[in-house]
Amino acid sequence: MSERPPSWKRRAYNVAALRALARRRLPRAIFDFGDGGAEDERTLRRNEAAFEEIRLLPRPLEGAAERDLSLELFGQRLSLPVIIGPTGLSGLFWPDGERAAARAAAAAGTAFCLSHGSVCTLEELAATGVSPRWMQVFVYRDRGLTREFVERAQAAGYDGLVVTVDNQIIGHRERDTRNGFTIPPRFRAADLAAMAIKLPWLLRLGPRLPSLTFANYRRPGQAGDIKALAARMTGMLDPSLSWRDIDWLRGLWTGPLIVKGILHPAEAKGAVERGADGLVVSNHGGRQLDGAAASIEALPAVVAAVEGRVPVLIDGGLRRGGDVVRALALGARACLIGRPQLWGLAVAGEAGVAHVLDIYRREIDRAMGLCGVRDLAGLGPDLILGAEMAPPA
Repeated sequence: MSERPPSWKRRAYNVAALRALARRRLPRAIFDFGDGGAEDERTLRRNEAAFEEIRLLPRPLEGAAERDLSLELFGQRLSLPVIIGPTGLSGLFWPDGERAAARAAAAAGTAFCLSHGSVCTLEELAATGVSPRWMQVFVYRDRGLTREFVERAQAAGYDGLVVTVDNQIIGHRERDTRNGFTIPPRFRAADLAAMAIKLPWLLRLGPRLPSLTFANYRRPGQAGDIKALAARMTGMLDPSLSWRDIDWLRGLWTGPLIVKGILHPAEAKGAVERGADGLVVSNHGGRQLDGAAASIEALPAVVAAVEGRVPVLIDGGLRRGGDVVRALALGARACLIGRPQLWGLAVAGEAGVAHVLDIYRREIDRAMGLCGVRDLAGLGPDLILGAEMAPPA
């Protein structure tokens, strides 16, 4: 007789249900920090809503009794086309959140990208042995700091470098303003009283909050508290980021270089011409420019612009396995998820992230079967209403 799954898992039957559980378990300011977007959150909502307008054209008579969800990406085999994308301060959602999520990704046979703003160092993450692992970097005014990140990632054996290009000016995330969210979080007496039902989170994280920090930025002899480091990082962002910096990074990094934050086809083409090995079509989850196109809306033109020269990935708004199927049919090679893995962390740590990935796996498999598709190579524009006559990417 099989063991009955824990109550949280029975209630977390899809990603939306998991989000609802996370919302109940986290203090409002923490939940909104991960869940919110910029300004009026139009782009945040559009990321999800745009998938509703993409209609599938199944071909059940093709027959797909067995499905293969695996793919090769940058020379490594993944068991499913869903990757854990970089999310800062995962340790606010579960103790040692980054390493917990990385272990879940490795167990699921997929890749994990560490945020520059992690609570563990990139070397500590590498020491877990999880693979494939990618490292996110920003281009700072102090290019020496960016170089240091690249060299550390190279020395620690990271399999890919992800340069995020859409955050050189921090977006205005008004939920954080409304909640009075600070780094590290500070709670008023009224907040603590309201958090009685969040006691498990408080017991897990409360003792750790004073020492929580951006571990990759600590330096001997400098203030290492998270507030000082957050101010330092924000002040170092460089709005003058340009193509010269992509050329420079290409010269530093010997492995796959992935440019994240691409929406315009001209930028996609330019990045490939400058040696990028992959692109992530992304609007930063709606957390930067409010009013930007949804990622899935921008995807087809980016795919067309690169003409198959490099793999195109996508993040933003993928809440169902069917969304992944739609994205792959429109030319994406794989999809990154951010918020869903944070919700999984908040509910059950490593087991929660593993459950998120299992939800996607089951939903992708079911959608492929219903569409009559045996493997990811069979997902193409002929499965999308209105795109079925378009030439393949």
